[in-house]
Amino acid sequence: MILNELKIFSQNVCKNSFIINLILEVQISYDIIFIQEPSWSFIHSILSSKNSKEEELVRVSNYPNWITFSRNSIISNNLPRVITYINIRLTSLCFSLCKDVFNYRNISCIFFFNYSLVYFLINIYSDSSQIALKYLKDTEININNVIIMTGDFDIRDCSWNHNFLHHSIDKDTLIDIANYFQLELSEPINKVPTRYSDNQCESNSVINLMFFRLYSLEYNNHSIYLDLHLTSDHILLMVNISITFKPKSIL
Repeated sequence: MILNELKIFSQNVCKNSFIINLILEVQISYDIIFIQEPSWSFIHSILSSKNSKEEELVRVSNYPNWITFSRNSIISNNLPRVITYINIRLTSLCFSLCKDVFNYRNISCIFFFNYSLVYFLINIYSDSSQIALKYLKDTEININNVIIMTGDFDIRDCSWNHNFLHHSIDKDTLIDIANYFQLELSEPINKVPTRYSDNQCESNSVINLMFFRLYSLEYNNHSIYLDLHLTSDHILLMVNISITFKPKSIL
């Protein structure tokens, strides 16, 4: 199987299992679904290997049409805050979680093979303390050919929200990380907020972002889907990524 395009969906679901289930049931035309702040359900208690107390075994939503990728932590006090779902029809591309690159609950890095080339996808949840960005900044990473970095970065900055008048120092860290992966911040086709506040004293914000390779077809070409914003305070981001490759010459 050779892939020419990836249809990608990304949303912070605010720990709402109904939204995840709805996405997995309805959005079957998508190839990849990035989820931030997934919900985890308690299954039963298990004996701990570290002490005499029992620990909770939990799981996230799984569907037959989707392969679930997350960090291998099933203990309730250290659950992944990002989940990536790959459509089962792409199984032949050998998607895999890069646990040797990132072993961290707030970051998911997936790689796959397409016409003998390796591509990387990065899904991030960075809370208000920006621990995910600090982890990325302090971790030596040796990967290339990242085609997308997306997620909820929780950074309010005038660079991507013209209604916000201030500059965040965390924005500089994020841009440095993107530059390291040879990625550029993409502006959506429809420039609207990505998080809607229930508090009248707090303004809506732009904190869900997408980064792509500069001059790629998807650069400045992703969409923010407004119709589903009522299901979560974060609305979803969508993009079709062109997968370019150069066939090997046959002698």
